[in-house]
Amino acid sequence: MKKRIYGLESEYGIIFTTNGKKTLPVEKAVRYLFEKLDTMEGFLNVFFDNGAKFYLDTGYHPEYATPECASLHDVIRYDKAGERIIEDLLHFAERRAAKEGLVGNLSIFKNNTDFVGNSYGCHENYLVDRTIDFNYLAERLIPFLVARQIYAGAGKVFKTRWGTDYFISQRAEHICQKISGATTNDRSIINTRDEPHADREKYRRLHVIVGDSTMSEYTTYLKLGATALVLEVIEEGGIHKGFALRNPVKAIKDISHDSTLTRRVDLEDGRKMSALEIQREYYELSLRHFESRGASPLATDLLERWGYVLDALATDPMQLDRQVDWIIKKRLLETYQEHHGISWANERLLMIDLQYHNIRRDKGLYYLLERNGFVDRVLNDEEIEDARSTPPADTRARLRGEFIRLAREKRLQYDIDWSYIRLNNFLNIKIVLDDPFQTENAEFTELMERIRRSSARDLHLKFDEQSIFAHLPRGLSNFFYR
Repeated sequence: MKKRIYGLESEYGIIFTTNGKKTLPVEKAVRYLFEKLDTMEGFLNVFFDNGAKFYLDTGYHPEYATPECASLHDVIRYDKAGERIIEDLLHFAERRAAKEGLVGNLSIFKNNTDFVGNSYGCHENYLVDRTIDFNYLAERLIPFLVARQIYAGAGKVFKTRWGTDYFISQRAEHICQKISGATTNDRSIINTRDEPHADREKYRRLHVIVGDSTMSEYTTYLKLGATALVLEVIEEGGIHKGFALRNPVKAIKDISHDSTLTRRVDLEDGRKMSALEIQREYYELSLRHFESRGASPLATDLLERWGYVLDALATDPMQLDRQVDWIIKKRLLETYQEHHGISWANERLLMIDLQYHNIRRDKGLYYLLERNGFVDRVLNDEEIEDARSTPPADTRARLRGEFIRLAREKRLQYDIDWSYIRLNNFLNIKIVLDDPFQTENAEFTELMERIRRSSARDLHLKFDEQSIFAHLPRGLSNFFYR
């Protein structure tokens, strides 16, 4: 498969309760969450030494963005590491609140909707060449993304005016546009925001905001992996058939509402196809494309899993109650229903739905299933633990992580973003890292050596001197520096 940079951004829901009742405003709770972080950056905007970013997004939702990853395995690993990091912050926040007399439980959920109808996102990022026509790419990718929810949805118990039902996707209900520049209003399937965080002459970021936040490692792997396969086929001109949907926004909701996977949606050419049929077409095109070129082990593994999942969905979707999030959760809810003899409208099912996404491993229902061997995994715990503090070795995140670790050790002021590092002391050095595949940089190496050789006291003294002389008249300043 083509070498590519991947990234995943996850917004989290947060609530503080005492005896089941909300007792602390979310804006206060989230500040406790950030309080533990030892940072020289903005209080609510932090890069970790694994290269990832943690910040407060719109609506007081904490958001974790993985570092730049050059493999699918890594992006899943660092996404899960984000859950572990936030879980640790959660425990600190509870203890901190208790010291102020606020005893209760802080709960954080990796999902996409709350009880009052607000939605928050899970955004996928794929680096693409600037030379490819964006509209050409988007038009061929959108039908795939609309149908992808049948194995990438997280599932949700929704209350509607017609009653309570179980839908495949959480995010589908909140999609309003096919393509747009907004992420919080008029949400679209593909976002046009052109922020590559890289050399703009060479790269563009494909920003997909239609997907659900997924707990299952298997689901995340297939969600990102199948998309990467299709993206490469499109880039190489391999999608010749037309699958354009007459109304993609209506289609994504119609598909989500039908857990039997039999509903057909209208295509622009007058045909009708089910989500399963659309996915099968994309799968067959991808299979032929990669087999004709000699598929890599990764492509082979993804194609095998994709084909297996489509076959299972066609015969009995519930066969996938170990792999696919919406089906795992549906099995859990139906088992509880049958045991207690209740309907979908029962409030307890809403709570089970929510607790499935609780990132606390001692309370979350997904993690209860994982501990008892009821779900299939892609990772092991050692890989996730390593990703908490070690950046990817094959992207510029390695440089960022190394710099952050040393700068914090020396207690240096710095400014950092995805594509640059700036040391805010007497050196006043800014190093631009606009190649996300970059793992070596001569300027960076020289800066790191200078920092290591200098004591923290020397660095700060020189910083103070520079600040003083910057305000002297030009001639007098030059006299001191002769």
